[in-house]
Order: sequence, then structure tokens, then C-alpha cells
Amino acid sequence: MAEKQLPIHKTIALVAHDHKKDDLLEWALYNRDSLAKHHLIATGTTGWLLERELGLPITKMQSGPLGGDQQIGAKIAEGAVDMLIFFWDPLDAQPHDPDVKALLRLAVVWNIPTASNRATADFLISSPLMATAYARKLTDFAEYQQRLHKRYGTEEFRRGAPHHE
Repeated sequence: MAEKQLPIHKTIALVAHDHKKDDLLEWALYNRDSLAKHHLIATGTTGWLLERELGLPITKMQSGPLGGDQQIGAKIAEGAVDMLIFFWDPLDAQPHDPDVKALLRLAVVWNIPTASNRATADFLISSPLMATAYARKLTDFAEYQQRLHKRYGTEEFRRGAPHHE
């Protein structure tokens, strides 16, 4: 298995659905000192609220329904996000539910520590691993990539083969 070294100062993505924004803000205020040690990114409205309340710099993506979830998912796939704190609302249908599902799927694919509620976020932020470098195990996708290469050939593979078979 391959590994990716997570640094001591991690990049943490913060996302919250509308009915969970107050909960995330309260959690973030309580954990402000811990969060201040890391680089924070967030979807648009959540990032704006966090930056205003915490007084910490937040790199802001688009709002979730406008593509912010997908932007964070892309950063996970690029290896630019080390942890995802996503307070999602399972009782309220979201117009961008497929994007939400894709974001959570990418967090699992790339073995990113993920919290979807306050209790899990508390466990993650208070873990001794937050203050150290950590060797995150990565699945070796070589077999999958070889299948694509074999099916589509070298030139097509370089141009970007379809992702679904």
C-alpha cells in the first residue's frame, strides 16, 4: 500500500448544510485554538461565517450548491485536503445531493479522516494524531488504471479515458 504523509499542520475542509451551520460554528468556536494551527478551507457561505466568527483566515470555495462541494472533492483527489469536517443534514433533501454523495465518496476513496457530526468531529480534533505527522495509507489503484490502459490504449488513456465501464 502506498502512503501519503499528512503534515503536522493539516488542511481541514469545513462544510455544513444550512440547518447545521450554527452547530458547526459553535463547534469551531469551541475548538478555535486547535483549528488555528491548521489551514482551513470551506464552502462559500460556511467559510464566510467561520472567518467572521473565528477571526481566522479561511480559503473559500463556491457555495455548495454552486459547486463548492465538487471543488473540495477535487482538492481531496489532488491530495490537497487532509481532513473533512462535514456537518450534513440527513433530514433535509439538498438540491445538490449527488455532489454531497460524491464528496463523501472521495473522502473514503482517498482515506481522508471524515466527521459528519459533532461527536465524530470532537474525537478527530482531540486525537493526539492531530498534532503529529501521520502516514495515511492509500489504496493502490494501479490495477484499475492498467485495466483502463489495456481497454482504451495508450493514446486514449493519456487523453483521459472514461471513468465508468
